[in-house]
Amino acid sequence: MNILFIDWENFKNKLRQVLEKEKAINSVNWYEYNFEYLFNQVLKGIKVDRRIFYAARLKFCSQTLQKSKELIENQRLLKNNLEKQGFEFIYAGRVRENIEQDRKGKKILTFKEKGVDVQIAIDMVKTAFRDELKTAILASSDSDLQPAIKELKEIRRLKQNNIEIIYLGFEIDHNKGLSYSADRTILIRNSEVLEFSPQKLNF
Repeated sequence: MNILFIDWENFKNKLRQVLEKEKAINSVNWYEYNFEYLFNQVLKGIKVDRRIFYAARLKFCSQTLQKSKELIENQRLLKNNLEKQGFEFIYAGRVRENIEQDRKGKKILTFKEKGVDVQIAIDMVKTAFRDELKTAILASSDSDLQPAIKELKEIRRLKQNNIEIIYLGFEIDHNKGLSYSADRTILIRNSEVLEFSPQKLNF
């Protein structure tokens, strides 16, 4: 099978980076974004059998209860929208709360996902080992996934099969290490990101 593995948080941050650079948004409701058309465009000519989004399940935080409710509802809407578009949505890892300082030295509460890249790596290797993987398309610019690509190549060597590894990045800031490690690199152009954005966008 040709499988698209998408690290949602990493992918979202790249999309946001493009939209900010192009001054296209004030904020983004991601559950309104047309991901199906975007991936169909950038992967034109490649038959994708499974398309999987990976994200950490959000939980209520007592320090920011209202914001937590909003984020959890947005994630629910995102999951529903993606499933309607034919994607799988897998919860993986966890969200860790951190106290950080902003540029002015003020303490702020931030949230970071942990473990999503681990689940993606496990699924990539598992499907390859079971001979269920023909092409791995990795939509993540996280360098932590380089060892998984190395392991896929080792499985390919041992099993003497033709698994292809494609890194799907962004022209704005692609990961050169992943691009070097993969067999092929496809870069999403800024114009393609803008083409499938809704008119009114909310982070």
